Amino acid sequence: MKQSVILDTGPLVAFLNSRDAHHRWAKTIFAHAPAPLLTCEAVLAEACHLVRAVPKGIDRVLEMAEREVIALAFDLSEEQSAVRSLARRYSSVPMSLADSCLVRMSELIPDSVVFTLDSDFRIYRRHRRQPIPLLTPSSG
Repeated sequence: MKQSVILDTGPLVAFLNSRDAHHRWAKTIFAHAPAPLLTCEAVLAEACHLVRAVPKGIDRVLEMAEREVIALAFDLSEEQSAVRSLARRYSSVPMSLADSCLVRMSELIPDSVVFTLDSDFRIYRRHRRQPIPLLTPSSG
């Protein structure tokens, strides 16, 4: 796997929570994906919220970022207009801030694949028309 991998919240939570139905799959992908996995602060915020009951869950999320297993590769202050446009376009889904940041990241990093459990990424399009390459349990 040589593509840049953009990390969504679901696989990160699954990786950290051994009780998650996708835990083994997420562990396998983390083991084989090129480091660092790229993400945004909105994903880290969602993940920290969702793993707050997992022992050392928040600490593990932040440790992964500190050790550069995960890298913050998005500056919302520079991409606000594009992210807002995406959120408006997909308001009927509705699109979360994290999802809109990840779709924008996929536009900015053309050789990327989004590592996700979220089926909404099958609806979203980068550059308005292009399907987003996905790494999901059904794809790998």
